[in-house]
Amino acid sequence: MLEFVLRLLAATLMGAAIGLEREYHAKEAGVRTHLLVALGSCMFMILSIYGFDMILDRDNVSLDPSRIASQVVTGIGFIGAGTIILQKQMVRGLTTAAGLWVTAAIGLACGNGMYILAVVTTAVVLLSLGLLNIYLPYFAQKDRKITFQVENYEILTDLLKKLGDRKITVINYEMHRDAEENGGRMLVTIEVRMRKYDNPAELVSLLSGFKDVSIEKIE
Repeated sequence: MLEFVLRLLAATLMGAAIGLEREYHAKEAGVRTHLLVALGSCMFMILSIYGFDMILDRDNVSLDPSRIASQVVTGIGFIGAGTIILQKQMVRGLTTAAGLWVTAAIGLACGNGMYILAVVTTAVVLLSLGLLNIYLPYFAQKDRKITFQVENYEILTDLLKKLGDRKITVINYEMHRDAEENGGRMLVTIEVRMRKYDNPAELVSLLSGFKDVSIEKIE
């Protein structure tokens, strides 16, 4: 019985460690959720292996310890789905959902007495969420909108080529000519994708290189 208690406590601590990291970053599922997922998974694993020993001596009774554990994997998908939301055409919560999935696996490993495997998995999860959270933003991309005026379409063609040479992806652009407000000049809005931490001044400098371009705004 003491061994079972140790398994439950180990699962609780490891789940809480992952949940604490999620809570620190104000994610949808925090300490309590991860703790309960790990604890519940551990308990289901213990029950799956040892909970039916009293009937194994009966004739024509067989036991598959993996059946309850496999249902944990299925059931955790419903909890994970609850953390995924669509906000402003962006999907959020996928990492937290994946964290809950791994937390369930850690709980199952503890329930089976595989402490080293559980500890290593917990460490890898924390390193992934911690260190990668620091360095990944430097490689992340961000969409920006540039609104400016040009004299003619040829200048716009040259500008698009320059953006391509700078490895700045043009997602789409719109243009229209307004004789009254812009004096016959074309008003152009270009949506580009560039690295999140790239300085927008690079765009300003590029546009300023065209003498007939007048920048309205950069978002």
